[in-house]
Amino acid sequence: MDEKNPEEFYKKLREQLTETTKWPSNYLYKFIVETATDKIAKIEGIFDNMGAVIDLKKSKNGKYTSVSITVNLKGPDQVIEKYKEVGEIGGVISL
Repeated sequence: MDEKNPEEFYKKLREQLTETTKWPSNYLYKFIVETATDKIAKIEGIFDNMGAVIDLKKSKNGKYTSVSITVNLKGPDQVIEKYKEVGEIGGVISL
């Protein structure tokens, strides 16, 4: 994500998602977080009660965890809303 101009990033993302995806659709989020924190639980909480499929995979040395989340969403605005919610958790890298 463009840290300097997040609104421009989200505008471009919304355009791409509108052009390339028929909604509602499954969307795959990928995040990287430090393993020894409560951040994984916070991310899981954001997608709680949405029917999300969450896959966790620790790095080779176990310091980081990859969090992959597949969830069915209604449209690009819902995708962006979730990115913004996760973005409020410090130290999470969005891929």
